[in-house]
Amino acid sequence: MNAAPDKSGSAVGAQTCCARSKIALRTVRGRSKTAPLHGLFLAAVLLFAGCHILPAPQADAARFYALTAKVIPDQDRLVQAPPSRTLRLGLARVELPTYLQNRAMVIRTGSEIRYEQNHRWAEPLDEGIARILRDALRAARRVAAVRAAPFSIDEPRDYDVTVRVSRCEGVRDAAGRAAGQFAFTLEVTRADAAHTPVLRKEIPATNVPWDGSDFSALAAALGDAFAEVAVNVSDALPVN
Repeated sequence: MNAAPDKSGSAVGAQTCCARSKIALRTVRGRSKTAPLHGLFLAAVLLFAGCHILPAPQADAARFYALTAKVIPDQDRLVQAPPSRTLRLGLARVELPTYLQNRAMVIRTGSEIRYEQNHRWAEPLDEGIARILRDALRAARRVAAVRAAPFSIDEPRDYDVTVRVSRCEGVRDAAGRAAGQFAFTLEVTRADAAHTPVLRKEIPATNVPWDGSDFSALAAALGDAFAEVAVNVSDALPVN
């Protein structure tokens, strides 16, 4: 014969479950009231700490420089020597070694190359040199026009000029003495289909005065050096 179910045990179990549910509900309600306060307190602590942990913004220390040159104006040259402006030149290209294809200015000590990240060229160095050469050649007393590549067939030229730069930087020796230094090869060919060679001038590594700290003066000294060589070369070209 089957035993009758124990109803008293079931009642006790139900009461225990109900009691546990009430305790859990009170706990949840208590947490729901205190959680926002805890969240606000934590946010305030993080905000206060962040004000002291985050570094203050720093000003950009980089300075930018352009090559410059003291080219003699045309009107002054007219007074010094009446020109026969007949030469029409094309500036084909300016080539740089890989280590100079960088906006940071270069300081060389022996074979060590250091890039001055806070002293930078304001334009690609090959474009700056090309600009200096164009301005210098246009001011030369025998030059009638200077064209920039790519050339147009509607603008005739007598000669094309190519410049291959090997140095354009600051240097320091073992004793700490500083100077600017440049070196390049300048090639002139006839502006014909054969590109007949006319003149080749190699400028070995040549120092120009620099105090080692004024990078604006370094840019000016290097610009003057390129401009002076360009004018001298134009004076040596034969007249067509």
